[in-house]
Amino acid sequence: MRTWTVCFLWVWAAQSVDAMAFLKGTVGLEKARVTQEGRDVETPRRFKRGWMWKQFFLQEEYTGTDNQYIGKLHSDLDRGDGTVMYVLTGEGAGTIFVIDANSGDLHATRSLDREEKPYYSLRAQAVNKKNGIPLEPETEFIVKLHDINDNEPKFEKEVYTANVPERSHVGTSVIQVTAHDADDEMFGLSAKLVYSISQGHPYFSVESNTGIIRTALGPSDMDREQREHYQVVIEAKDMGGQRGGLTGSTTVNITLTDVNDNPPQFSQSIYQFSIPELAKAGEVVGRVRAVDADIGRNAEMVFTLTSGDGLDVFDVTTDRNTQEGILTVKKPLDYEKKKSYTLQIQVRNTHPDPRFVSVDSKDSATVRVNVEDVDEPPRFERSSYILEVKEDAAVGTAIGSVSAVDPDAHIDSRNGVISRYTIDRHTDVDRIFNVHAGNGSIFLQKPLDRENLAWHNISVIAAEFNDPQQTSRVPVYIRVLDVNDNAPTLAYLYDTFVCENYKSGQKIQTITAVDRDEPKDGHRFFFSLAPESPRANFSVRDNGDNTASIFTRRTGFRRSQKSTYLVSVVISDRDIPMQSSTSTLTIRVCTCTRDGTMELCNAEALSGSAGLSTGALVAILLCVLILLLIVVLFAALKRQKKKEPLIISKEDVRDNVVSYNDEGGGEEDTQAFDIGALRHPEAMEENVRDFINQRVQEHDGSPTAPPYDSLATYAYEGNGSVAESLSSLGSASSEGAQDYNYLSEWGPRFRKLADMYGGEESDWDC
Repeated sequence: MRTWTVCFLWVWAAQSVDAMAFLKGTVGLEKARVTQEGRDVETPRRFKRGWMWKQFFLQEEYTGTDNQYIGKLHSDLDRGDGTVMYVLTGEGAGTIFVIDANSGDLHATRSLDREEKPYYSLRAQAVNKKNGIPLEPETEFIVKLHDINDNEPKFEKEVYTANVPERSHVGTSVIQVTAHDADDEMFGLSAKLVYSISQGHPYFSVESNTGIIRTALGPSDMDREQREHYQVVIEAKDMGGQRGGLTGSTTVNITLTDVNDNPPQFSQSIYQFSIPELAKAGEVVGRVRAVDADIGRNAEMVFTLTSGDGLDVFDVTTDRNTQEGILTVKKPLDYEKKKSYTLQIQVRNTHPDPRFVSVDSKDSATVRVNVEDVDEPPRFERSSYILEVKEDAAVGTAIGSVSAVDPDAHIDSRNGVISRYTIDRHTDVDRIFNVHAGNGSIFLQKPLDRENLAWHNISVIAAEFNDPQQTSRVPVYIRVLDVNDNAPTLAYLYDTFVCENYKSGQKIQTITAVDRDEPKDGHRFFFSLAPESPRANFSVRDNGDNTASIFTRRTGFRRSQKSTYLVSVVISDRDIPMQSSTSTLTIRVCTCTRDGTMELCNAEALSGSAGLSTGALVAILLCVLILLLIVVLFAALKRQKKKEPLIISKEDVRDNVVSYNDEGGGEEDTQAFDIGALRHPEAMEENVRDFINQRVQEHDGSPTAPPYDSLATYAYEGNGSVAESLSSLGSASSEGAQDYNYLSEWGPRFRKLADMYGGEESDWDC
């Protein structure tokens, strides 16, 4: 049966190729005009054309040695007399495809690959062999390559990575893999792929058409804690999976992700710990460990204390890094009171998953804690003491006492006996207090004054008898109670004045008092006029509210007669013992306006109270003396810096000598100065005259010219020069007489110079 089927397909393909490859005598179409319902219309009309081809088919991957025959091109105009020549153009013409110009046979010169190029477009034409004139229009046709199964399927990735939760149900999708076949999927089964699993049974399966990988076992078999990683090999086979098809494969690495399907469990049922009794709050007693087969967030757990005799003494927390339970001390321990504790500790997951494990799933263990005895320092009966003492208590008065015991006294009859009490002198620098070394009684060593310091904070130290290094301390707060030992005084330094026009009984001042003592019921002051104070001028009235008013008792105060009055006021309190003081109030007599505004007063009354102190006066005098000294020094320095006048008298004419100490080499030194001009007296005199005139004009027009003649000395001369010196200083030694009378013609500035040098020689004789 299979043989007949193959033969039928071969015959059908051959007939199809012949029919499509060579169409001889194909009829073309042309338009013809006909009459339809009385109208002229154009209708298609058939015409006969010499040839027309559609497409040829060629098998790919040809392995023969000869050129592969494709088909035959033939025109109706070709009568076999050799006058027709066939010409081929287009893709690959002349290289890949060749045509027999006489017979029209078409061949392929080499093997072709459909995956590289599935078809080629060519053009053929019949022309006259002699003149090359086309006999028919050019016709285009296609050479299409027939596909063969020469490409195996290829997956998009060589290795796939996928995850699937553990405990997944059968058929849970894991990942889809996809393969591609480069063969023609439209021709035969060359590109028809079928997927299968070659490695990964029985845990996974793959859908043959889609490539979707699914779980093949139930939740109990897909346990991450038993096996976490799987390697699955998937194959893709073309030809629909039939025998002879090509195969491609890929690897899929599948990892089971964790779910919270395991509750934590303690690694042991009983834990034993020991802790010294001096352990402070927060100190770690020990760590308990529970095991959870899950990982990550599913392995997070929390520890709690559920029962026992130390729930208020201990606490447990969870170390988030190690997932361990940390047992810590919450309250102080005391070996003498309780030597051991038994606790029940519980552990459970922080994020339980009810799909796999019950929410109430937990595990418990027993924790036993032994308290270790430690030689403790003395322990005071109180954490602090507050004592009170009156400020007038005598030295040696006992204020109170402190008491400490040794918690370890039951161990040894000698152990824990308190040797002595002492006061930390850093807290009592002035040594006001002391403590009895044996019984802890605190007493005074110095008098107290509440007004200076109302509270004293000291520390008392207790040390053991056998081990003085074992010490403890306790704060003692001593309050100094007030005693009425200060008399009230005026609250301010009052500036009181009485106007000359005041009448009798007129209030001139309200006074009040202060007291450094602090009675429990508050202050109550009484004011009265001192017995020794005159009563004819002023009176004192107690207002009953710790203030008093000063009133005049007469009229006719005159500043010219008496400018100040002294009024003595007695101020007393009501405490026991009663304290009183006498204060003097100074009252000035002032000239006032009718409405009582002060205009003029004598400042004498305030000189004693509001005046400057002796120290201030001395400081002011010193500042004045320093200022005077500075002025004197400044004047002396200014006098020393004063310069003498430029010209003391008319006869005092000075030469301003400018010295140039750079000497040349004489007449032979032509680079420094041209001496040739000096050899011609006429030119020299004319040049000197021009130079002097120029300088005169510059000085006459310059506002900064000095008020005296400035003569420059030019001493730049060489040795052996025939020219004489031009300096006025050197001209005095010259034996030749010179006429300087022309200087008087140059103006008043040179008149003095003309008188000095232009006179007779006898004028210079003394």
